Amino acid sequence: MARIYLGLGSNIERERYIVAGLDALQALLGDMQLSSVYESESIGFEGQPFLNMVVQATTELELGDLAARLRHIETQYGRPVNAQRFSSRQLDIDILTYDDLSGMVAGVELPRGEILDNAFVLQPLAELAPAQRHPTEGKTYRELWHAYDKSKQQLHRVAFSWQGRAVSSAERSSISAIADQQ
Repeated sequence: MARIYLGLGSNIERERYIVAGLDALQALLGDMQLSSVYESESIGFEGQPFLNMVVQATTELELGDLAARLRHIETQYGRPVNAQRFSSRQLDIDILTYDDLSGMVAGVELPRGEILDNAFVLQPLAELAPAQRHPTEGKTYRELWHAYDKSKQQLHRVAFSWQGRAVSSAERSSISAIADQQ
C-alpha cells in the first residue's frame, strides 16, 4: 500500500465540486484523512478565489493508474481534457506525493513542486502531516511551513462540511480574538 497526498482545488461552484471530488475519492480510495479547507486567490491568472485542501489516503493502485483515474474524475466533473494549467476549473486533483518517490515517474513529477511554492498546498499539508518529511527536502512539512514567506500569498481557513461532519471551521477574525482577550 502506498501512502499518498492529494491536493484538491476548485474555483467554479467551489463547494459543489470539492464535495463531488471527495465523494469520488472516497469511492476510489476508501478511508481518507482531510485537512481543513482554505480559500486562496487564483495564482498565475485572473480568476475567482479557489477552495483548496489536502487529502491523505493509501492505495494499492500503481502511480500511472492512479493518475489516470484522477484525470477521469476531473473530466467527469467538467474539466476539459486540454485545460490550460493556469485557468479556472471545477475540480483539480493533483498527486502531491506517492510514498517517497521522486523524479518523473509514470509521467508524474514527484514530489509536486507546488508543495514548496504555494501556501494553499503547503499549509494544509503541514496541518495534516506536520511530522512527515518532504521526499527530497528532508524537512518536515511543519518546518517547511514555518520557514515559508507567508506574505507571498493570502490564505484563509473556511467553514466546510462533508457528509454531515465539519471538515474545517472558519478562522476567527481579529476582532473576535480581541474581544475574547478582554
